[in-house]
Parts: sequence; C-alpha cells; structure tokens
Amino acid sequence: MKVNKLFKLIAVSALTLGMMTGCGGKDNEDLKEVAIIQYVEHTSLDTIKKAFDKQMEELGYKQGENINYTFKNAQGDSNIAPSIIQGFQSGKKDCVVAIATPVAMSAAVMAKNTPVVFAAVTDPISAGLTSSLEKPDKNITGTSDEIQVEQILEKALEIDPDLKTLGVIYNKGEVNSVTNIKKAKAFCEKNNISLVEGTITAVNEVQSAIDVLASKSDAIFAPNDNMVASAMDMVSTACSKAKVPLYVGADSMVQDGGFLSVGINYDDLGKETANMVDKILKGEKVKNIPVKVFKEDLSIYVNKKILGELGITLPDSIKNDKAYIEM
Repeated sequence: MKVNKLFKLIAVSALTLGMMTGCGGKDNEDLKEVAIIQYVEHTSLDTIKKAFDKQMEELGYKQGENINYTFKNAQGDSNIAPSIIQGFQSGKKDCVVAIATPVAMSAAVMAKNTPVVFAAVTDPISAGLTSSLEKPDKNITGTSDEIQVEQILEKALEIDPDLKTLGVIYNKGEVNSVTNIKKAKAFCEKNNISLVEGTITAVNEVQSAIDVLASKSDAIFAPNDNMVASAMDMVSTACSKAKVPLYVGADSMVQDGGFLSVGINYDDLGKETANMVDKILKGEKVKNIPVKVFKEDLSIYVNKKILGELGITLPDSIKNDKAYIEM
C-alpha cells in the first residue's frame, strides 16, 4: 500500500514537472529579445531612451515576462560600438534599437538577419541606412531628428538683424553634424553672414574651440552634435560669459544651457521609436514602416535663465508665437 502511494506521488510529481517545463519552454519561445545600443549619455539621448522605455511598458511589454532587453552604452566611442554589435550577434535578437547616428551605422551589419530601428538619426540616407525614407529597403527604419537649421537661424536674424558673423561648433566625424553645418553654410551665404568653424574630434577640445568662437562671433550655432551635447556646460558657460547667444539643434540642449532652438520634443521621438519596435515584434515588415521625420508642430524653445543673462529682449514675433516655450 505504501509502495503504491509512493509510485502515485512520483507520477504526480513527474507530471507537474513536465507541465512546468512545458510552460517554461513556451514562455521562452514567446519572450522577445530586443537589443538597445546608445551612443553616449547626454540629455537628448537619455530623454529618448526614457520615453522609449515608458512607451514600451504602456504597450504591454514587461522585462522578464514577455520581453528581454539587452542595453549597452558606447560611451561616446565609435570604436566600441562594433564590438557591442558583435556581442548582440552572438544571440538571436528580434530587433535592434540604435540611438544616435554613429551606433546606428554600426548596427546596420545586423540588418541582414535582424530588423534595426534607429532613433535620432538626422540624415538616414547620407548615413547609408536606407535609400528611401518612404520605403526603407535595407531592413532598417526609425525616427529622424532632422533639425530645421534655416528656421533656427531665421530666429537668430529676427533677434539680431545686424548679425554678421556666425560661429559653428561640431564634431566633423559625425555625419549628422556635417549635414547640418552644410545647411548653416547655405543659410549664411544667402544672407551675407560670415561663418567661422570650430571643429572638434574629442571632448577635451571643446573648451578651446568655444572660447575662440565666442571671441569672434555675434552668435554661435551648435547642431544636435553628440560630442557638443555632452559638453553643454562648457559651451553654455563660455557663450553666456561672452554675451553671445547660443542657438542649438535640440530642445534638450536648450534645457542644458543653450539659448534657443526650433524643433521637436525628444519625448515624442522616443515614443514613436517604441511604436515602430512594437509593430516589428508583432510581425510587420520593416519595408512597410516609413522613416518618421518630425517636421510639423515644431516649438520655439528658449532658456529663460540664459535669456536673462544675455539681456536680450525678444521681438513680439517670437515671444507671442503660440509655439513659444520657455524652459
């Protein structure tokens, strides 16, 4: 009798274990694997990542339950990114998210077998990520933070109609920055403004570059350059000290000490990136998801503290604009 009970107990235990093992296998099959690489830590990219995480959670994704995130930061070093991507390739991924142009270009090698979604890439075509914004053709799509350089510099002229010399600071190794500086040069040529360049290749070059520019310029323009964004405290301080307005390429750069920008809210960009990943995880083909370029409903962002430090009186055309936002 005791032997029969023992056999029954063993049988029930084996059945229970089998059911648990079966369920575990199914859960593993249903668990989506998403790898995320961010180029560097600064307010713009951090804002995108936080908004992405929040939107993914609102879409129903929970770490360890139905999705597994692998997150890596390249720490602003383009030489590290390829090795991070190699690590991603060692395991099966359902999607790769690349935040900023340098890491998106590195992640492109995975697109042969894995969908890639980028965020904050100014010029996806020049970066070689796609041949078409409307119909992505390389298994890569995403969100573009193409900045409206002309609109930003038009505001600079509204504020100072006598603007004669514009300084620009950027990392010449960033494709997105080179694209935007070309637009700034075209604007200056059209409006008879002299342009002075301050190019950098490392963060430790920022201080000397901005000091020189501030001494030569009536205003300074910094695009959404990752290296400059990482050193906004230095750039902002130098410009305020010299009483030179600093026009920047992102609302987050205004938040970090820039004077004025015209553009999108980076929270929106992060949310839309998450929406794209959601579609891919649910089976949508990348070629059916156009690159999202934010060109409408732009805001005018002004740093109130910097405005006071510069002693600038904004024209009514700016401060009474319904798109005007003080930060």
